[in-house]
Amino acid sequence: MLDLARLERLGRPVHYYPTIDTTMRQAAELAARGEPSGAVVVAEEQTAGRGRLGRTWVSPPEAGLYFSVILRPPLAAADAAVLTLALGLATGRAIHRVAGLACDLRWPNDVLLNGRKCAGILAELDADGGRLRHVIAGIGVNVNHAAIPAELAETATSLRLQTGCEYSRETLLAETLAEVDRYVGILAERGPAAVVELFTRASSYAAGKRVVVVNGGAEIAGSTAGLTAAGLLLLRRDDGTVAPVVAGSVRPLAD
Repeated sequence: MLDLARLERLGRPVHYYPTIDTTMRQAAELAARGEPSGAVVVAEEQTAGRGRLGRTWVSPPEAGLYFSVILRPPLAAADAAVLTLALGLATGRAIHRVAGLACDLRWPNDVLLNGRKCAGILAELDADGGRLRHVIAGIGVNVNHAAIPAELAETATSLRLQTGCEYSRETLLAETLAEVDRYVGILAERGPAAVVELFTRASSYAAGKRVVVVNGGAEIAGSTAGLTAAGLLLLRRDDGTVAPVVAGSVRPLAD
């Protein structure tokens, strides 16, 4: 189990649950009641963990790090896509600091180790008049999983599977929250261009990567061609046209 005494020393409100349906829901309820920026909801297990595009985030007890943090950054709602990129950068940096592993980032919200997903981010926002009232940033990291479900084994991994070592989830939580504060601060102080540049440097998917974009039943193949100023991925289709990816999932495509 997570060490509750260490969680209390994080210097922010922490709401701990042994089991919860999803930390996102609880964090959203707390934010609506005025819980301050930086407050965290963390759980040992989620029974209905949520991923992007309505997917489920598998959240077995005590193996991973599952939490949502309330953010109230001074940003426009239009910056939401870049905020997701900032959260990915923060998560990858925290994993590197704790486990010494170099993470890749797959637009918009996947953190990868050796091509397999070890962490994901889900950001849900509440806006008023074009300004963000709050953002719920949900982050899930596969930390000490000794095995991955068979249906995900080819696409997912954990820090333990990559190194053979177990890691303190409390330490990883503290590092991730610190990096989230840092990268959201970069976005607020230096603007979207700074985060887009950092993400482009950190991601093998940002440019020159053969991919397929899956959106519903449609699949579009092409090569990535950088990011827009708003943080959208540009796709150069095989017919030569270039357009931003507004929705859908991105997967590697062998030549």
